[in-house]
Amino acid sequence: MRHIQKAVVIGSGVMGSGIAAHLANIGIPSLLLDIVPKELTEAEQAKGLTLESPQVRNRLSQGAVQKLFKQKPAPLASKSNAALITAGNLEDHMDQLGKADWIIEVVVENLDVKKKVFEKVDQYRKPGSIVSSNTSGISIEAMVEGRSEDFSKHFLGTHFFNPPRYLKLLEVIPASSTDPEVVQFMKTFGEDTLGKGVVFAKDTPNFIANRIGTYGLLVTVKEMLKSGYSVGEVDSVTGPLIGRPKSATFRTLDVVGLDTFIHVAKNVYDQVDGEEKEVFDVPDFMLKMRDNGWLGSKSGQGFFKKEGKEILQLNPETLEYEARGKLKAASVEMAKQEKGFSGKMKTLVYGKDRASELLWSILAPVLVYSAELNGEIADDITGIDQAMKWGFGWGKGPFETWDAIGVAKSVERMKAEGLNVPEWVEDMIANGHDSFYKEENGDLFFFHDGAYQPVQENAKVIDLKRLKKKNGVIKKNSGASLIDLGDGVALLEFTSPNNAIGMDITQMINYAVDEVSKNYKGLVIGNQGKNFCVGANLAMILMEAQDDNIFEIDMVVKHFQQAMMKLKYSSFPVVAAPFGMTLGGGTEVCLPADHIQASAETYMGLVEVGVGLIPGGGGNKELYLNYYNSLPKGVDFDLQKVANRVFEMIAMAKVSTSAAEARDYNFLSQSDGISVNGDHLIYDAKQAVLHLAENYTTPVKKKVPVVGEPGYATLLLGAQSMYQSGFISEHDLKIAKKLAYVIAGGKVPYGTEVDEEYLLQLEREAFLSLIEKPKSQQRMQHMLVKGKPLRN
Repeated sequence: MRHIQKAVVIGSGVMGSGIAAHLANIGIPSLLLDIVPKELTEAEQAKGLTLESPQVRNRLSQGAVQKLFKQKPAPLASKSNAALITAGNLEDHMDQLGKADWIIEVVVENLDVKKKVFEKVDQYRKPGSIVSSNTSGISIEAMVEGRSEDFSKHFLGTHFFNPPRYLKLLEVIPASSTDPEVVQFMKTFGEDTLGKGVVFAKDTPNFIANRIGTYGLLVTVKEMLKSGYSVGEVDSVTGPLIGRPKSATFRTLDVVGLDTFIHVAKNVYDQVDGEEKEVFDVPDFMLKMRDNGWLGSKSGQGFFKKEGKEILQLNPETLEYEARGKLKAASVEMAKQEKGFSGKMKTLVYGKDRASELLWSILAPVLVYSAELNGEIADDITGIDQAMKWGFGWGKGPFETWDAIGVAKSVERMKAEGLNVPEWVEDMIANGHDSFYKEENGDLFFFHDGAYQPVQENAKVIDLKRLKKKNGVIKKNSGASLIDLGDGVALLEFTSPNNAIGMDITQMINYAVDEVSKNYKGLVIGNQGKNFCVGANLAMILMEAQDDNIFEIDMVVKHFQQAMMKLKYSSFPVVAAPFGMTLGGGTEVCLPADHIQASAETYMGLVEVGVGLIPGGGGNKELYLNYYNSLPKGVDFDLQKVANRVFEMIAMAKVSTSAAEARDYNFLSQSDGISVNGDHLIYDAKQAVLHLAENYTTPVKKKVPVVGEPGYATLLLGAQSMYQSGFISEHDLKIAKKLAYVIAGGKVPYGTEVDEEYLLQLEREAFLSLIEKPKSQQRMQHMLVKGKPLRN
């Protein structure tokens, strides 16, 4: 059985250090190597160092590790993970290659340089170790030429997308000599351990995502120039409106860097002919931008430039910056009213205004191009679609998009406009097949070689939409559904807007506990929305508060608290599966669970202070218990330190930047799980339920020791000091006093043991007293309207 327990990353640039950081995030130690510097820096000279000093010889890789702490978004899920990266150099540490199971080359995109690196690697690696190149488009066959037989059998391309921690795509590109076992291992390892979406790519220029993505960007640039659209106009309709990232077209180019983009485009330009070559010929104005150093974000200006608070757009004709434009059209407004992706896209591309003309003109060629390359760059259409979704953040791949606008209708228009639609697409339509994908009984099929074939997925991928079509729903209401996951496990899914918690979700939690206790082994709480849960239904709470319906709010909060206690002390295991934003009530739903199985990218926090409140659903109590229960048993400890830490976390509204950091913050315990691959989260949570169900016993209620009145005074000291120094407002101080009182456990002696219901009552009373305050209501209103906290 092959294992990767240690890796070597050769090349410590942004990509190489990012890959090393990603390996560290999943617990794999790596050695990060780079060349030995030829000259001393002034700082090194001042310290009396020489070219033989280890810190000089390892300067590039050591400097790269230090930069990981400053980069945004952060490459490290937890700063402590950096301890798993060792800095070295390509002269003193080559013998260490013999200890590595995987050696990843991430040096400059130059075939000769890469071949020299692999020649050295071949001398030092151990037989059977995997060697891969992170090239974004250089031929894999050309790189492996001249290498030993064992090297050739274990060599392939592994193209990560930047930043490696966050972008899901991993293109795996075998050479003709690569052992099929190595190829299959890298797919399984990539999905299950690295947490990636793995796509097999052919050894063609720029592989899959960069080939189609670059083509699409250049088609868009050329359409802009031809038809007189502005940079801002293009970006206003090529982002979320069509299921693409907010960075749309030109902001994406600014983020990628114009120099990098031109290099990638040239790689295809040099290797193709005819009309395709013309598309990859980068327009002159972009070459001038590069020569001027206007590369985008890294140089401070590109297609956009910030001046004060204003963002200006580049005029490609004058190369001067001007006010940013926006494309306003009837089709855009009509599309926003449509609910599904298909309805939106049909409204947009078949409209009769400037927005529709632009979108059709840039979409149609990309669909045709993707169809032309099917089989050449990937085995089938699923590889192309997945690569564009995982690598470029497209909501739908080219063939899924084609289905959305109607294949037969769009092909008819393409042909009428002179586009050469590939024969296989025309044959598909002629044979009565009107879509590239179809779904039957919750199973997904795609068109390939004249017939529909099942889409191959990792067994750990559970698609809840398709599962519901297959198994139906046990029960649902306006905010939640209870689903049968199979094997005796049920799943409680939030379905309200933003998964915000209201009475409908509380009712479904109560129903779920009753139903599962009778008919199932356990319960998963999870969903596949944009975020797990962004908290309570703030609009509903504010509306009731403004109408002075405090009794109504009291009832809602009390019912939610009771539902959380019902989950906590149920007769079966409950596993919460958070991901993305898990804020306020979202965190409160997770904390009482027997086990939390969090996606690696989970951002947890009790953030109610930001809207002038404190947690009201048991969050204060549960976080306090998490800290208290994490202390070593049988050892004297200072209970005040526990209270201080919990007070700080909630008063500062701290949110973890990863699941690993959520563990550092005690939102997760050491025994809770982290799923590196978000697509496997529901599966992993289900397995956790089944494991817990084998010997499950209902938790026993225990009393909780609190710091009481003296602890309350201690907690307030810091808040009073911050108020007197002007760091917090008078209203902030009021909130802090309420929070301190709840965490301290009220006016009882230090060390008094109280029950959970008592703490919940304190919490609810404080929550209700704050919600009546006009300044808290102003904060809530501001958050709902502006999406950010108000300091009043």
